[in-house]
Amino acid sequence: MNQKISFSTYAAIGTMLFGIFFGAGNLIFPIQLGQLAGTSFWPALIGFLVTAIGLPLMGVLAIALSGSKGLHDLASRVHPIFGITFAIMLYLTIGPFFAIPRTATVPFTVGFEPFINPGQSGLWLALFSFIFFAIVYYFSLNAAKVMDIIGKYLTPTFLLFLSILIITAIVKPMGSFGEPQGDYAALPFMTGFQEGYNTMDALGGLAIGIIVINAIRNLGITDRKAIAQATWKSGIFAMGLMMLIYGLITYMGASSVSAVGTLENGGLTFAAVSQYYFGPFGSILLAIIIVLACVKTSIGLTIACSEFFHEVFPKVSYKTFVLLLSLVSFTVANFGLTNIIEFAIPVLMFLYPLAIVLILLGLSSRLFNHKRSVYAGAMALTFFVSIIDGYTTLTSTIAGLNNSMLEAVRTMYATYLPLYDIGLGWMLPAIAGAIIGYMLNRGSKTDAPVLQENVSH
Repeated sequence: MNQKISFSTYAAIGTMLFGIFFGAGNLIFPIQLGQLAGTSFWPALIGFLVTAIGLPLMGVLAIALSGSKGLHDLASRVHPIFGITFAIMLYLTIGPFFAIPRTATVPFTVGFEPFINPGQSGLWLALFSFIFFAIVYYFSLNAAKVMDIIGKYLTPTFLLFLSILIITAIVKPMGSFGEPQGDYAALPFMTGFQEGYNTMDALGGLAIGIIVINAIRNLGITDRKAIAQATWKSGIFAMGLMMLIYGLITYMGASSVSAVGTLENGGLTFAAVSQYYFGPFGSILLAIIIVLACVKTSIGLTIACSEFFHEVFPKVSYKTFVLLLSLVSFTVANFGLTNIIEFAIPVLMFLYPLAIVLILLGLSSRLFNHKRSVYAGAMALTFFVSIIDGYTTLTSTIAGLNNSMLEAVRTMYATYLPLYDIGLGWMLPAIAGAIIGYMLNRGSKTDAPVLQENVSH
């Protein structure tokens, strides 16, 4: 039986979704983009919004519209082995290996480390990350209250403090836009597009989508079309809010160069801008903003990952996984922010094309009657490109890591594969794989399992 959902409920779910997505990385990457893009502000921002907002929303909708029970179920339409392997890799990436540890190291590096004796940095990082993950562990134990914790309390508080800085920067701009730097001068849209990968939000959309859907089901909505409609409206609210904030933060970065100079990363830029406007109080304001941003995101990711691993390994309780993920994230966080970012990028370059294609397949699944051959064909040919993308980035991270066979494949792609030089070499192979899969299995009926129109919970 359908239940009419009020705008306030859409707003509450949308605020929860925004709160889970919008972490410290979503603050530091757009402000750095603004500094580097300069007068190429608009094409760079639009490219960034495609991957940082469009893809996450599409990921959540792919789970809802495809009738799947989550990422594992959707990815299993390619093949059951691929489904579990891809899901585990993605959850480990947005979970204890990269994204969750980053939520602790970013606020420490930006908000606290500048005031600490460098020789004692490791000790203070250990203490800070221990307290941080103790808080995350406590609030993650009760997943049913995630909407109240994140949507009603943490996110509004975070937005209040962030708005103080943003409004000040809009009312009293620091200066005019500078000239675009590096790749932003020649390819601002595609550079912004790939910069959006760093937020990891498209991966998060696939993983976190089920949290939003479960929140809607808890309201008594069980019809698949009604769930999809509620997800769409809540997602539009969340992504509209993110688009507004991204645009303002990017503007703040683009106008800051003449006042604070071009800095090494977005965290340092945020710190400099805060101090420019508020002096010593700016550091306190920034610390509050980033800690709130990271805590709420870390709670959402911990819940999503714990629920997934409990589903895969049901003999291990949800609460045990919350504890394990908190401990592993604490350990990885103490390797430091630089190492986490450095080793995350090759993994993202490998996973993102696969995730994008899976999202597009999930959204269009009903058009080809959920045929497994279409999923398998598109993902197989995408894999052969994305593995080289990941390898290429890894060779720039680890000196001396070269493989003659993979180098030959990379050279061939660069020479013959359209769009490879701008990071979209996977696009045509994905389309070709889907067409081949459809033609090979043209007369078959649905062969990838899907949920019925009404879903029990």
